[in-house]
Amino acid sequence: MSDWVSVARAGELAPGQCKSVDVDGAQVAVFNLGGRYYAIEDVCTHDGGQLTGGSIEGSEIVCPRHGARFCIKTGAALTAPAYEAAATFPVRIENGVVEVRDDRWD
Repeated sequence: MSDWVSVARAGELAPGQCKSVDVDGAQVAVFNLGGRYYAIEDVCTHDGGQLTGGSIEGSEIVCPRHGARFCIKTGAALTAPAYEAAATFPVRIENGVVEVRDDRWD
């Protein structure tokens, strides 16, 4: 089981912003959408490029390389050229700190 990894103080990540962090070797993008936090793997399932750096439009992130769209809340691939979902991760607020962990191997 992976440990919880600190991302930022709860007030540091403004609504509409994201931050990429390393969680046990996986790059994870953590997003603040209207005060709620979500985390998906920071990898486009189309070609392995980073998703962060792409535009955030509502609850979607647009891959900066080829324009594939992913749902930030569910990881679902919404448009070609991506067809596979991005992995999602649990996020919590603990003592005012946003934390994420990789639970795929639990």
